[in-house]
Amino acid sequence: MLLIERKVMSVVVFRIDRRSGVATYLQIVRQVEQALRMGALEEGDRLPTAAQVAAATKVNPNTTLKAYRELERAGLAEVRQGAGTFITRTLAEPDSGPGWPLRGALTEWLHQARDEGLGGEEVQALFRASFETVYPSEK
Repeated sequence: MLLIERKVMSVVVFRIDRRSGVATYLQIVRQVEQALRMGALEEGDRLPTAAQVAAATKVNPNTTLKAYRELERAGLAEVRQGAGTFITRTLAEPDSGPGWPLRGALTEWLHQARDEGLGGEEVQALFRASFETVYPSEK
């Protein structure tokens, strides 16, 4: 698990599922794309180094470099020599798109959970349990 940081707050967590059948580099690419769609990553945000991703997720640094090259080919990131890999554009569409009303409802629910005293870990556990009820794992 790896957090990408913007200013002081954590915005993205990389999770690698070795049993998914999806190549590890593609999992990283898809998670960055999803973060871009949801607005968790924005233009100018710096991605972690390959060494940081490797340390946090136990993947080979070359796997992360492959993912970053794929993001660069897609025009979503650029490598700045000596400075790192940076997001070049977003995929988020403010206040539009098919998931926007749901995102608004989810954000409202998260605020309500926080106002009722639930911490981040409690909210994540509650979400995971509810998610598994609606989307049971295929095992």
